[in-house]
Amino acid sequence: MNADDIFKQLQAELGENVVFDFHEVGKNKDPWFQVDPFSIEQVAVKLKTDAALHFDYLECITGIDFPDDKQIHVVYHVYSYAKKHRVVIKALLDREDPVVPTLSNVWPTANWQERECFDLLGVLFDGHPDLRRLLLPDDWEGHPLRKDYEEASDYHGIPTIRANPIELFSIKLPEKKAQA
Repeated sequence: MNADDIFKQLQAELGENVVFDFHEVGKNKDPWFQVDPFSIEQVAVKLKTDAALHFDYLECITGIDFPDDKQIHVVYHVYSYAKKHRVVIKALLDREDPVVPTLSNVWPTANWQERECFDLLGVLFDGHPDLRRLLLPDDWEGHPLRKDYEEASDYHGIPTIRANPIELFSIKLPEKKAQA
């Protein structure tokens, strides 16, 4: 099955209000479609359990910040080893309140991927069994992949700004004194 066939099957079975806005393959781009954010779990269960689809692998979950549109897109790449097909799904969330149901009960690997998306973008995965920071310390403020994120100059007295490594090459070292 190709992505268009998968989209049409899902839309026929789940409805046009749940699965919509199919985008064809472009140059260096995967085909994708949108899913109603609060129906993502229903779509994921269908993708995994339907014998014709059999999507047994969640490749990755990523998030993209679009501050001008006031949205965060959560992007799911799923693959079927048995059927050898792939599809990309996007859930468009309100940037001020980015909430989407967890898929960790459908694909266990979503657990850590959702934690990363939470940590770096601030997306809340409703129903997640252990939603906490993954890469940054628990007391870190903000979400670094948000385009309006401003890094603090220090974290607990440790500077967060580092010298440009290229500039280090221009530093003159003291010359050694000649030994007698």
